[in-house]
Amino acid sequence: MTEFVFRPHVAIIGGGPAGLAAAEILSARGCAVSVVEQMPTMGRKLLMAGRGGLNLTHSEDAAAFGARYGAAAPMMQAALSAFGPADMVQWAEGLGQPCFTGSSGRVFPRAMKASPLLRAWLARLAARGVRLLTRHRWLGWDEAGRLRVSGPGGAACWRVDATVLAMGGASWARLGSDGAWRERLGGLGVDVTPFAPANCGFVTGWSPAFRARFAGTPLRGIGLALENGPSVRGEAVVTDTGIEGGAVYALSAAIRERIARTGSARLLIDLRPALDVAEITTRLARVRARESLSNTLRKALKLSPVAVALMREGGDGPPPRAPQALAARVKALPVEVCAPEALDRAISVAGGIAWSALDAHFMLRALPGVFAAGEMLDWEAPTGGYLLQGCMATGRMAGEGAWAWLQDSRRERYPSAP
Repeated sequence: MTEFVFRPHVAIIGGGPAGLAAAEILSARGCAVSVVEQMPTMGRKLLMAGRGGLNLTHSEDAAAFGARYGAAAPMMQAALSAFGPADMVQWAEGLGQPCFTGSSGRVFPRAMKASPLLRAWLARLAARGVRLLTRHRWLGWDEAGRLRVSGPGGAACWRVDATVLAMGGASWARLGSDGAWRERLGGLGVDVTPFAPANCGFVTGWSPAFRARFAGTPLRGIGLALENGPSVRGEAVVTDTGIEGGAVYALSAAIRERIARTGSARLLIDLRPALDVAEITTRLARVRARESLSNTLRKALKLSPVAVALMREGGDGPPPRAPQALAARVKALPVEVCAPEALDRAISVAGGIAWSALDAHFMLRALPGVFAAGEMLDWEAPTGGYLLQGCMATGRMAGEGAWAWLQDSRRERYPSAP
């Protein structure tokens, strides 16, 4: 009697973290897996993210971690529970990349680079027989339901048993996430929420002199708040068009929503978050009244040149000279922002495939056997390890969902099979 062998072929569209995570799950189950990537190499955005030290995940407790996903937290819960921060560390160390937790709670590989981890990951997938096809582009499906793919050898139609879509959002198009899939899926009945920049900078009205002198200059050790909204401590950077950086990214969703609702948003910068108004007032009062504003702020508070200039640039009129009023300005320096930076400059995006378009296993309700993961889905999170964790967790969840669906399909097609 011939032994029954069930080895379905699964196509994964997108060679970033979400797609590779799905490939890992499905290849471990014995599937024949083909990863289709339109760029010349896999994982280009992952490599870019690792240029300053690859932030894998964050060590905070599960409740706080899950809350970072905002409105999407309930939908992300199952994926994050199945593959959480501890699982991420174990996975990376299984690829020969020991990890450590920094003072901020962020988790990094000791190598502080993405390239060694990505090389080990791709080698493991290749050893399992995963086909890694670069310079190949997904073109949708033909009338017979076959996958249409173009590559260096021309266009072809594949008959596959399941498909996982992991093509990213619409930021950093030069790395492969161009969002070109939106119209194609929308035309097939998949509800897609419009993209919006997330973890992005915002446009201000800097004067030409301030922009010319300080564009690219960091504001270190500040507090940042959205007026009548959330606040954080961290760093920001003055840009040619506005302001960006970790503290800004952490508030970007709230800032973006305020601008959409009212047309602008007021940020309040605390230039000395470790000192209260009373202490700052006392220090300012000790400086001789005849000193210039720049000297007063430098001698009393050791403000950097960019912070001193920002005191003149921001605010509602010239800085006051009375110590208490000046101290209040130092603690809450207003800066108006009028728009997010362009979508392609954002680190990540909000919007994408609506959660209502997916079932609990990340399968598209309109397209049975087609699953989606990563930044294609409508979620956002701040930088700090949450983005990569979300992509990996949803990729693995989509892989598990595809495997479960394949098992059900097998039982329908081969009722007598074991």
